[in-house]
Amino acid sequence: METAIDNMIEEIKKPVDQELSGSQRKAELQSIKQTAVDARELLQERQRLEEMIRDLSDTGNIEEIKDFKGGFAERFVKK
Repeated sequence: METAIDNMIEEIKKPVDQELSGSQRKAELQSIKQTAVDARELLQERQRLEEMIRDLSDTGNIEEIKDFKGGFAERFVKK
């Protein structure tokens, strides 16, 4: 996973070809943007997995993550 992230970051660092015009340039920029989004998602997943492994080594079990974004559910969650 780390290699894939590194490769994506290197791909994003490459400059856009100045000779491209119009739709070709737009497609290239969109490709770079999608690569950045994919790299960000992989980084987030990697961080989540690392945190899960840390919790597992600290407590000996993996706790269920409760993520409620609404106020109603937050009031009734058992902590």
